[in-house]
Amino acid sequence: MLRIHKRIQSREYPNASTLARELEVSTKSIQRDVEFMRDRLDLPLEYDGSRFGYFYSEEVESFPTVQITEGELVALLVAEKALQQYRGTSFEKPLVSAFKKMSASLPETISLNLADWDQTISFRTSAEPLIDLARFDALAKAAAQHQQIVIHYRKPGRREIELRTIDPYHLANVNGEWFLFGFDHLRNDIRTFAPSRITQVERTGKKFSKPERFSLEKRLHDSFGIHSGNEAFDIQIRFDAAVADFIREKKWHPSQSLIELPDGEVELRLKLSSLVEIERWVLNWGGRAVVLQPAKLAMSIRQAAREILRRYGESVSVNPN
Repeated sequence: MLRIHKRIQSREYPNASTLARELEVSTKSIQRDVEFMRDRLDLPLEYDGSRFGYFYSEEVESFPTVQITEGELVALLVAEKALQQYRGTSFEKPLVSAFKKMSASLPETISLNLADWDQTISFRTSAEPLIDLARFDALAKAAAQHQQIVIHYRKPGRREIELRTIDPYHLANVNGEWFLFGFDHLRNDIRTFAPSRITQVERTGKKFSKPERFSLEKRLHDSFGIHSGNEAFDIQIRFDAAVADFIREKKWHPSQSLIELPDGEVELRLKLSSLVEIERWVLNWGGRAVVLQPAKLAMSIRQAAREILRRYGESVSVNPN
């Protein structure tokens, strides 16, 4: 478009055919660019039938550029760094391409030492999920095109493969892990699948309509991750002073509230519909976290602790040195 602008600005009255030959693109591409320049960039671009070419009906000093502040540029750089979590997925190429196009269109009036920022900001994932890119791409395209699929799926802890007919609604990255949300025809309900456990994807040739009522935000509102249930639990967990600051420094759930306790301890309160993920999370804190409510969660933690003691007592010899 910048080259088209220069030709028009020089009053050469170029047309779609001459520009297409010069730029080695189709005339339709030139026509789309011209329409974009006229309708989106508000350039006074018109066509002169007697000269068979385009011209500007008013004076145009320069081609419109993206106006961006230093703060916006830094935010853009941070976002580019965040792309690291998409490395190796089918989103990587289009995202990198988009950032290159945006950076190429930035004005030269911004003065910022990007090298300094490049060396001081980074994102790191400690446990990167292993996903087959071809299967991931097939899932993403099926979801985008509303194509029904059959997946070969293996549940955690099982060896046998199940065939599931799925209407793929949504692919989401939740806490660094990818998940597919879709309608499972076998279960007649919306279910969650891990792409890393899908061994094969086949299209049925049928299309589906995603229900308007489906909302991932609403579905996960009462979950601690991706597991939603049909119950309602009031969670109360006390953290001792050694780890209390870690709890204060994050928003763990939209429903959370913090109660400050004596001696630097803190109590975290949540409202959840499932205990599956909160149990694993509490166990991560070891003896630094104590479940006060509900009794069902406290009992599960005690059982897990007994199993840990049993396994260590039977098979592990602890060296005090």
